[in-house]
Amino acid sequence: MSDETTIHDSTGNVFADMGMADAETRLAKAELARAIRKALEERGLDQGAAAELLGISQPDLADLTCGQLARFSLERLGRFLNALDLESASR
Repeated sequence: MSDETTIHDSTGNVFADMGMADAETRLAKAELARAIRKALEERGLDQGAAAELLGISQPDLADLTCGQLARFSLERLGRFLNALDLESASR
């Protein structure tokens, strides 16, 4: 095991830095999910109320708030922003 640490410059997109496919889409989804999660926290909604507001199940809400975003399209995340009156955050 080496004691040396290698530091790389970031592109500003952690998904691209890790060489992941669809890095731009992954970053966009993560940013939208963060805005949604923040808005829900600011409103002090419990999981049931938050899921109802977004029109999704509580397990889907848990995935969304934990960053499990594979099943969420950008369009669907945009609809959640609309439900929260945050549609300008998607632009």
